[in-house]
Amino acid sequence: MKQFEANFDGLVGPTHNYAGLSFGNVASQSHASHPSNPRAAAKQGLNKAKALADMGLVQGILAPQERPDVHTLRHLGFTGTDADVLQKAARQAPALLQVCASASSMWAANAATVSPSVDTHDGKVHFTPANLMNKLHRSIEPQTTGNILQAMFSDSHHFVHHQPLPAHPTFADEGAANHTRLCQAYDRAGVELFVFGHASTDHLRPKPQKYPARQTLEASQAIARLHRLDDDNTVFIQQNPAVIDQGVFHNDVIAVGNQNVLFFHEQAFWDADKKLAELRAKLEGPLHLVKVSSQQVSVQDAVSTYLFNTQIVTLPNGDMAIIAPTDCEENPAVKAYLDELLTLDTPIRQVHYFDVKQSMQNGGGPACLRLRVAMNDVELAAVNPHVMLDDRLFTRLNAWVDKHYRDRLTPQDLADPQLLIECRTALDELTQIMKLGSIYQFQR
Repeated sequence: MKQFEANFDGLVGPTHNYAGLSFGNVASQSHASHPSNPRAAAKQGLNKAKALADMGLVQGILAPQERPDVHTLRHLGFTGTDADVLQKAARQAPALLQVCASASSMWAANAATVSPSVDTHDGKVHFTPANLMNKLHRSIEPQTTGNILQAMFSDSHHFVHHQPLPAHPTFADEGAANHTRLCQAYDRAGVELFVFGHASTDHLRPKPQKYPARQTLEASQAIARLHRLDDDNTVFIQQNPAVIDQGVFHNDVIAVGNQNVLFFHEQAFWDADKKLAELRAKLEGPLHLVKVSSQQVSVQDAVSTYLFNTQIVTLPNGDMAIIAPTDCEENPAVKAYLDELLTLDTPIRQVHYFDVKQSMQNGGGPACLRLRVAMNDVELAAVNPHVMLDDRLFTRLNAWVDKHYRDRLTPQDLADPQLLIECRTALDELTQIMKLGSIYQFQR
């Protein structure tokens, strides 16, 4: 039975805008109020996904969410027609309108934590949507995320869907952005590396002082239990509080793994030596720890270029490749490091650069844009085939974007009732293209 890792990229939504909502995310805050280009953003993401499919990788698409989220605005007390709700929110609480119009679901790495069947006791693939309770604009995503995932992975013989963890600070969960699975091969049980920012019930552990730690140890442990993982194939490691305070809001901004390679900055983890030794012992086989020193690449350069928010993928010929944003190519220190990396004794043999600047400027690189799901061929056959990217779907989605997306959007445009109509029309058509059913509230 063949096993592989599929990437499901978040399709950028029609309300992609720069509102600077994510405190602790330097790129998000620094581009606040700039005009965005939703059409270009969606096409940049699709082009990156299609390039991976053309490399022979299994590639799918994750639908965006309904925005502006009028239902949440109504829950917050705004009344009248949909147009009334938008206009009242714009006048009385513009920050709430921005929250409810965010296209942040594009960053599919925060959609859920996923454990493959070879790791779980029941031999099924497990999904837990992230509660994302640390940021208001993201905390409204989990229910629809669950709807979308269940429409994609509906066969209960192969897939298990859990509810998000309780929306309480003790169980703050940011999904796969703080979770990496390492293995010798995709068809062998691996070690799931859960990275947390702080422990709510352990006050002796260090905490960041400037920016919030978004993932808790308690959340990571709860997901491991829900997914029926063994102690032998889990490692819990704390993110270095000092790098969180330098803008490393998720672990995938400072570390990324694939199969038996862990690519990370030397400042990524707290108590690193002990925990990496535990990882090596549990993985049982060769482990390539590719550690980047501060002298080679500063944390500041790593954050600004998203060197570690790259994807590491295994190509059909067995070589590994890094999928990097062009920002890495444009930074002399980072480009020099990546050139040197290809000469080292690691499985990484290629680097491919992609323009995802619309996403980068809002705080997410290539790795943010995708949710990884390791599956075998039987499980893949059970996935909704209409979400899998091929030439036909790529052409249809590009035409769909051209038809429905604006090429300029500012935070002030979010109150335009016509934008809501455009978004709902687009999403209704998308659910027909991808055969997702009625996953949005406006369809019910």
